[in-house]
Amino acid sequence: MGGWGLVILTGRIYEPTPPGVLRVLVDRLWPRGVRKEGAPWDVWLKDVAPSNELRTWYHANPEAREEFRRRYMDELAQPERAAALAQILELGRRQPIALVTATRDVGRGQVPILRDALLTRETS
Repeated sequence: MGGWGLVILTGRIYEPTPPGVLRVLVDRLWPRGVRKEGAPWDVWLKDVAPSNELRTWYHANPEAREEFRRRYMDELAQPERAAALAQILELGRRQPIALVTATRDVGRGQVPILRDALLTRETS
């Protein structure tokens, strides 16, 4: 990539990405109906996904987006999640990456927050 810096796309697992983009599944749960053989992503890093407790809470409180963001950012600071973030950053330094999810509304889930956290961590 040379001096281009970190390139992080976002999308659903069912949507195509440009050639040469490494697809990273960032959901905690394996998507229903998807076979392990030929899965439409290259790497699965479930440790960066929100905890089951936070995911369940947000599902019951979808209007609390900012509180979800705050809680999720707190979770991303935990050691095992920080290690997974570092792994994504390392992958992203080698080639463009796409954070993919099975969630229908990518913009309302964790993916944009995760992308922001990665870009912030890269520049700090």
